Amino acid sequence: MASKGTAGVLWRTPLFLLALLPCTVTGIQLAINANTTGYQLPTRPGLQESLWCTVQNHSQGEELLWFRGDGQVDLKDGNKVNASNICISITTDDNGVSFTCKLARDGSVKISVVLEVLFSPVLSGEDPPSAEEASDVTLNCHTKANPPAQMVWYKDNRTLALEKSRYQVYQTSDLFQLAISRAQTSDGGVYTCLAVSDWGTERRDFHLVVKDRKLPFPTEAVIAAAVVVFLTILFAIVARWKRIAKCFGKASEAPSNTSL
Repeated sequence: MASKGTAGVLWRTPLFLLALLPCTVTGIQLAINANTTGYQLPTRPGLQESLWCTVQNHSQGEELLWFRGDGQVDLKDGNKVNASNICISITTDDNGVSFTCKLARDGSVKISVVLEVLFSPVLSGEDPPSAEEASDVTLNCHTKANPPAQMVWYKDNRTLALEKSRYQVYQTSDLFQLAISRAQTSDGGVYTCLAVSDWGTERRDFHLVVKDRKLPFPTEAVIAAAVVVFLTILFAIVARWKRIAKCFGKASEAPSNTSL
C-alpha cells in the first residue's frame, strides 16, 4: 500500500512541476500588416508607412518591442501589448533598413520587414582644384540610386573618349570616379557625370582647369650666382688693396698749404 501511495505521489509530481513553469510561447506568432513571414516593403521617399505588429494565438497580454536595425524604438504606453504600431517618414536613407517586431519575453519570436525605397539618381560632388599640366587629376561623382543607375562620363557635352594610358574609371555602389594621369591643357573643360535609371535621369557638371606648367624659380642658381659675384668683388678688393692703401698714404703725407 505504501508503495502504491509513493508511486501516486511520484506520478503527480511532474504534473505539479509543469504547472509551476512559466507559460511557454508555443503557438504564438507575430504578424506585420497581416504578413506572418518577413518581407520587403516597396516605397518611395516622402511617403508615410504604417507598420502594425500583432500577436496571434496568445492566451495573455504579450508586450511587444520594435527595433530599427539594432536600435530599439521608443513606444508609448498603450502601444505595446498584443498590438503595436509605428509610423515611418520615408527618406532615401531608409533604403535597406529593417524594422523588427519582437516578443518582449522571448526575443526569438520575431518578424521583420525590410524597406525597399525606390528613387531616381541623386548625384553630388565638388569641382576639382585647378591643376598644372602633367599633374594627376581626380573627379569624384557620388551617386545614390535604387534601382542602381547606368553611369557615363561626358566632356563638353560629348561622350568622353577614354585614352587607356591616361584615363581610368572606377565605380562602386556610391561612387563614379574619373582619374586623369599627366593632365594636359586640352583636358580642361566641363565634365558631366550622367546617371540613368528606370526612375529618372540626373546629371552633374564638374569644371576642370588645367594651367600651363610653371617653371620653378631657380633659387639655388640665383644664390650660387650671388656668391660668385660677392667672391669676385672680394678678391678684386684684396688684389687692389695695396694700391688703394698707397693712395690713402700719399694723401695723408701731402704738405699742408695752410699758414698760421
